Amino acid sequence: MKNSIWDKKCIFSPSLICLDMCNLQDQVQILEENGADMLHIDILDGHFSPSMPLGLETVRQLRALTDLPFDCHVMVKGPEYFVGELLDIGVQQIVFHVETADHIDGMLNLIHAHGVRAGVALKPATPLDMLDYVIEKCDTVLLMLINPGYASVKGEKQVPYASRKVRELSRRIHEGRYDTRIEIDGRISKENIMEFGRGHADIFVTGSTCLKKDDLGGTYRSLCELRKDVVSQDE
Repeated sequence: MKNSIWDKKCIFSPSLICLDMCNLQDQVQILEENGADMLHIDILDGHFSPSMPLGLETVRQLRALTDLPFDCHVMVKGPEYFVGELLDIGVQQIVFHVETADHIDGMLNLIHAHGVRAGVALKPATPLDMLDYVIEKCDTVLLMLINPGYASVKGEKQVPYASRKVRELSRRIHEGRYDTRIEIDGRISKENIMEFGRGHADIFVTGSTCLKKDDLGGTYRSLCELRKDVVSQDE
C-alpha cells in the first residue's frame, strides 16, 4: 500500500481537536490551502482518554468537505465499533491502542482488508515489547509522549523518557528492516521535530504547542520552513 504522501520524510499531521471547533471547516480549508498533507483525527470515548470526544458524525461530514487523508487515532476502551465506523467513513489510516484491543493481530488484518493503513498506538509507559509479533504488520506505530487526555492539564509535559523510547523504536525498526513508520503525539514542539525528524520519527502530530488557531496559516507555513531545514540536513 505505497502512497507518496506516507513515504515523505517529516510529515505533519495537524490535530483537529486543537483547532477552533466552531470554525472547523474554515480551519481545515486554511490548512489545505497552506499545503497540509493530512489531518489527525482523535477518536475518544471519554473513558480511556478523559477528554471531550470529536463526534463520528462530524468526521463523516468533514470527509465530504476535504480530500486530505484522515490519520485516525482511536483512543477508546472498545475499538471494534469505532474502527468499523471509520472504515465506513473512508479514512486512510487507523491506529488503535494495544492496551485496549482484545485481538491486535485480527484488528490489523481487518483494517488492511479494507485497503486502509493500519497500526497500533502505545501509551507513554507501555513497553515496546508489546509490539513483538505484530510490528511487521504495522504501517505505523504511534508513540504517545504524554498521558491520554491530559494535554489540557496545566504543566503537563512530555514524559522524561520520550527521547529514549522514540530512539529505541527507531533502532528496532531499522534492525528488523520493517517498513513501519513512527508517529509521535503529545505536545510536539519544533524542538521535537528538529531532534527526531532526522531519521527517527516520520509523522508528527502537531497541536497547540506549534500551531495557533488565530494564525493557523502562518504557523503551519513556519513548520513547513522548518521541515525543509530538517530534511535537507538528513540527506
